[in-house]
Amino acid sequence: MHTVVVGTSGTTAEDVIAVARGNARVELSAEALEALARAREVVEALAAKPEPVYGVSTGFGALATRHINHDLRAQLQRNIVRSHAAGMGPRVEREVVRALMFLRLKTVASGHTGVRPHVAQTMADVLNAGITPVVHEYGSLGCSGDLAPLSHCALALMGEGDAEGPDGAVRPAGELLAEHGIAPVELREKEGLALLNGTDGMLGMLVMALADLHTLYTSADITAALSLEALLGTEKVLAPELHAIRPHPGQGASAANMRAVLKGSELTGHHQDDAPRVQDAYSVRCAPQVAGAGRDTLAHAALVADRELASAVDNPVVLSDGRVESNGNFHGAPVAYVLDFLAIAAADLGSIAERRTDRLLDKHRSHGLPPFLADDAGVDSGLMIAQYTQAALVSEMKRLAVPASADSIPSSAMQEDHVSMGWSAARKLRTAIDNLTRIVAIELYAAARAVELRTGLAPAPASRAAIEALRAAGAQGPGPDRFLAPDLAAADAFVRSGALVGAVEPVTGPLA
Repeated sequence: MHTVVVGTSGTTAEDVIAVARGNARVELSAEALEALARAREVVEALAAKPEPVYGVSTGFGALATRHINHDLRAQLQRNIVRSHAAGMGPRVEREVVRALMFLRLKTVASGHTGVRPHVAQTMADVLNAGITPVVHEYGSLGCSGDLAPLSHCALALMGEGDAEGPDGAVRPAGELLAEHGIAPVELREKEGLALLNGTDGMLGMLVMALADLHTLYTSADITAALSLEALLGTEKVLAPELHAIRPHPGQGASAANMRAVLKGSELTGHHQDDAPRVQDAYSVRCAPQVAGAGRDTLAHAALVADRELASAVDNPVVLSDGRVESNGNFHGAPVAYVLDFLAIAAADLGSIAERRTDRLLDKHRSHGLPPFLADDAGVDSGLMIAQYTQAALVSEMKRLAVPASADSIPSSAMQEDHVSMGWSAARKLRTAIDNLTRIVAIELYAAARAVELRTGLAPAPASRAAIEALRAAGAQGPGPDRFLAPDLAAADAFVRSGALVGAVEPVTGPLA
């Protein structure tokens, strides 16, 4: 089994995905354990002093003015976890919770939180045991971190609340810990607060969204190329010299992908002879510009994610000179903004894909294809309602593109008077990515059928490879009307798994 070693200097996106999706084992480095011990010494020294220190010997948030006596401090740490574990709604996906737990461990291991090495080791043990706390959809405002989601995870460390075991069954967390020989944590000064104060949930969802969208953008370039081919469009608009004079990196990458897929096609460019067109419609001609802008948005979001992965997000923090200082680094604005940017770009990519699908199905604009790609139009409806489904998904994506980060709602008696709503931005982005996958799958299904209906001229070798793999995956080819949902589900699974890219790259070479 792959092992991820957590040190003091952050982590990588690859490690997050390995733990969240691949169940990689987690280990703390010797450097991290030493840093944890040093920071804990600082916290314990401050705890012994009569002067109040926020998070160590005071209440929290709007209650930070109260000095807490020594005999109540353990209760204070337990109480903050219990009271903040106030989430509601459906359960959050296992991979999201594992990413959240791992990223909180990443910050704890930095040595800036003051948490004991024992607590950090218990966090790693819970991940390695496959125990996943039950976290609910609602409860984070994306400021002071993802408080309620992280609190439910901390509650499980204490042996309280519910968690999912490695067998997928939800049971009391205390029972699961006992079965795996893990002793519940008894929290001390600052530790409860340190387990809750981070942007870990929204960051974990951002990291996974970036991985998913990278594959989807490549898949969308492939389906756009198939649609161009099916519509007898011209590949001249993909020429490198045209994209060099508008040097957006993403645009150039998308155009290069489409050129690679279309290499060797006998279908492109025939409209000049058979049905003169000065130029193709925007949805065909501008595919690299739209997908490329989304790719550049991905690059910016990845830069923000990398910075956040290298960060230690807590309040207060233990600095290397021994000071313990309050700060605002838990504010989720940097992550929230790019989550919203990605939802906007994804909505636009879905929108242009749907326009190409509609063009393939419209006999007045498809340049000789049968209406709705039907076998016997009138008797058969073909892919008419597949486009309806795609349109409904696009419409929902437009609603999901409304920014969450533009909103803010005050909390904690106006102490926390401006919040990021980054968790909400991440949750809606996950829905948008699911929808985009289905939209790309429907364009693929329609474009593949349309290419197959073009007889007499050979498609590009990469196109043939994509279509053959799609058919082998269970999405059937042209013919009389049949129960269509299973075919679309097969196309969805084909795109979602990355199999579309995997089918094309042996022909084209690696795509961007």
